[in-house]
Amino acid sequence: MSRPPSPPLVLASASPRRAEILRMLGLSPVVSPTHVHEELLPGEGPEEHVLRLAEQKAAKGHVAHPEALVLAGDTAVVLDDLILGKPADPDQATSMLLMLQGRTHRVMTGLALALPGGDVLSGVQTTAVTFRRFGEAEARDYVSTGEPMDKAGAYGIQGMGAALVERFDGDYFNVVGLPVPLLIGLFRDAGWAYGFGRLEPLSSDS
Repeated sequence: MSRPPSPPLVLASASPRRAEILRMLGLSPVVSPTHVHEELLPGEGPEEHVLRLAEQKAAKGHVAHPEALVLAGDTAVVLDDLILGKPADPDQATSMLLMLQGRTHRVMTGLALALPGGDVLSGVQTTAVTFRRFGEAEARDYVSTGEPMDKAGAYGIQGMGAALVERFDGDYFNVVGLPVPLLIGLFRDAGWAYGFGRLEPLSSDS
């Protein structure tokens, strides 16, 4: 007996890095970004913040794609309890990098999966990243490449920013923006097993 086809997978994000990771896994998402207000609410911690935004983006994507699995995420770089978003200009990018140099910060990604029935499954993945020590001249040199300007915390570990990293503890792909272990877990919670390039419905004994 043939198995039912999986619902289409929609990525409610404009991040090329998230789309690239999904394609690396052999999946073919329909990219349909959603936008929500990303301000920090009073009393909201970093984990609550990324989780709320991911859930809101997924829920908004479900409205446009009610028959699909809609995946959304939000990633924040957190130093102590300070959330470092995308830099507004090169000077701010340089300042962020100098704050991070020689220290360990956390990268938190909230991931949410809206199901065809409207339910939203979600979770948060955290990875600790330690930067080596460097000075302002090196920070400005990296900023001049343009790479940091569209990235939380003003660096990309999958690009030239890897040269700033001394070590990390946790999921590498979480730092890029799409935590793979959490993603596979959300698929399973939704009733779908990742089958290396495809999604298959979970059997009753899985």
